[in-house]
This record gives sequence, C-alpha cells and structure tokens, in this order.
Amino acid sequence: MSAEPAPSSVPPEREVLTWARFPVAIRALAERVVSSGFVPDVVVAVARGGLVPGGAMAYALGTKGVGTLNVEFYTDIGRTLDDPRVLPPLMDTSELPGSKVLVVDDVADSGRTLDLVMRMLAEQGADARSAVLYTKPRSIVRPDYSWCDTDLWITFPWSAEPPVTGAPSADA
Repeated sequence: MSAEPAPSSVPPEREVLTWARFPVAIRALAERVVSSGFVPDVVVAVARGGLVPGGAMAYALGTKGVGTLNVEFYTDIGRTLDDPRVLPPLMDTSELPGSKVLVVDDVADSGRTLDLVMRMLAEQGADARSAVLYTKPRSIVRPDYSWCDTDLWITFPWSAEPPVTGAPSADA
C-alpha cells in the first residue's frame, strides 16, 4: 500500500495546450470564423497571451493587417489587478472606423480584458468580433468564436516555462 501525496503537493488539474495541438486549434478556430462569413480586414492580438494565437490566426485567414493591444490584468495564477489596463505602446486605431476587426486572445477567463478591448474598438467605430482558444464558463463575455470551453487553468506552450532571469537555473 502506497501513501497518497499530501494535498498541497498534488498539482492542480490543468488543461494543457501543446505545440503539437496548437495548429489544429488555430485551424479549427479559423474555420469557424470563415464559415460565419466574417472576413476581417485586421487581426488585433491582445498581448501578451494573444500574440502567438493572433499571428497564427492572421496567417490562417490570410489577413495582412495585424495589430496589438497590450492589456495587463493577470499578475499570477488566479491573481489579477482590480481592473484590466491598457499598457503602452498604444495601437494607432485611427484607421479602424468601418473596418472589420478580429480580436484574438488566448482565453476568455473572467472576460474583463476582452470586454475592455471590444468596447474600445466599438468606440472607434470598428466592426469587431472576438476569437479565443478557450472560454471559461464564468466569462462575462461570450466570444464570437471559441475553440474549446474549460473551467480548468490552462497551460499554453508559449507561457509554460518561467521567464529567463539572470539567476542560475537548476539545469546548470
């Protein structure tokens, strides 16, 4: 009989998106956008989590216009600022009125970041729709396009490792 690990040593259950599954997810998401008849003039990636999906989505849709909006909300797993905030550098939105814009992010978790970005673009007169890889049930915004629903914390391949610092690594 083996002892069960202490509850604090058991890692939380997670949804894991691998680099191998990523192109499948983006392709499926792009197919949902295309099948809806929406043809974006511009893809806006919500940085940082939406940078990789946004670039991949622009390629999948053949969209040449790509921009980014830098929004900070999550500070750590399950920890957020009081409100999402846009960080510099700011995207020039002067050309967006009347444009079809696809906003791409990695996840609609609380939905507050996506809500902020969608409101900003609507105020600029853009015809904006949203696409995310994952949607959480608690999101205050239901994205127009989503690849998968989950209530688990998600590990993305581009953010699975801690940042590189000047400190020596355990592998050294």
